[in-house]
Amino acid sequence: MPEIRLHIFCRWPEPGKAKTRLIPDFGPAGAAAIYARLLAHTIKVARESGIPFELRVTGAEPDVFRSALGEELIVVDQGEGDLTDKLARVSAPAIVIGSDCPGLTPQHLWAAHDTLATEEMVIGPASDGGYYLLGYNSDARFAFENMPWSTAEVFEETLRRFVAQGIRPAVMPELSDIDTAEDLADWPDFLP
Repeated sequence: MPEIRLHIFCRWPEPGKAKTRLIPDFGPAGAAAIYARLLAHTIKVARESGIPFELRVTGAEPDVFRSALGEELIVVDQGEGDLTDKLARVSAPAIVIGSDCPGLTPQHLWAAHDTLATEEMVIGPASDGGYYLLGYNSDARFAFENMPWSTAEVFEETLRRFVAQGIRPAVMPELSDIDTAEDLADWPDFLP
């Protein structure tokens, strides 16, 4: 079986384009600073896990990410299209995560990795109704097509789609991601 790779979806922390839902409370520069800290945290957790990983990037060229975050990083442009298209480009077996979950630890990543040794998929629900992690051993495009992204239904709809394919969901503990100022209440270290 091919090696399971972790794919971190991220964008360049450019003021005005990163974490835009935080801009009303922190301004464009503050929102970008929060996101830069979240991205650095995610990369640190991935490095500490020892699981092979790559950054799937948008908002700047891959060389810009490597220069700022580590020349040794494998950095791949997300490519054109919507989130469905970008996620569908990730080859299985894979674990995909975002870069805005401050509670993520290496242990979460290893739990997902180890689960994929015996299960077809694993998902980590986010407290807002989405998910912070999705792992799968075979093509999962069906889980992305026509998904109502950025809604409270994403997690439940994703589960429903896997079950419809005859795949038993393995569910991890719920974590929070950062989308609004209220989400930062428990994570003051990420404030600008």
